[in-house]
Amino acid sequence: MADLVLLTISGSLRREATNRKLLAEAARVFGLASVLEADLNMPLYDGDLEAEEGIPPSVQVLADQIAAADAIVIATPEYNKGPSGVLKNALDWVSRTEGNPWADKPVAVMSAAAGRAGGERAQMVLRGFLVPFQPRLITGPEVHLAGSSKEFDESGRLTSEHYEATLTKLMQKLRAELVA
Repeated sequence: MADLVLLTISGSLRREATNRKLLAEAARVFGLASVLEADLNMPLYDGDLEAEEGIPPSVQVLADQIAAADAIVIATPEYNKGPSGVLKNALDWVSRTEGNPWADKPVAVMSAAAGRAGGERAQMVLRGFLVPFQPRLITGPEVHLAGSSKEFDESGRLTSEHYEATLTKLMQKLRAELVA
């Protein structure tokens, strides 16, 4: 399975975002795979822009990455009880591309947030956003890091054995979907 492609999608644009760190840890425990990191830095969805200029290149790159991936891991912060606008915008744009790159794709969702719920509500909403695309959503175990800024050491590794064990189980389930 060395030829597997794992796409990681962070709902945060910040370079040092804890969701990016969580995705790096997810890729590490997922095991042998080529890891691609999605770039959600794209224009806001605008039907007029789409009509005048078509699908922006950055959106098409993301759609192509989704289509080429064997499995996808999405990590989102929680902003106002939901996923980030950046992530929702990317989902909206990709929905406008040819075909459906998400169809039947194994997808795991997780979150890292400052609050004590660790982004649990954002995950619930994100799962709803993904349903129309018909991926194979991995239903758990749920990984939501509460107080996430305190959960990583200086090298970006998780410090909690509980979170690492839960993340490992989730990545094992994601990998198992690829041989099912």
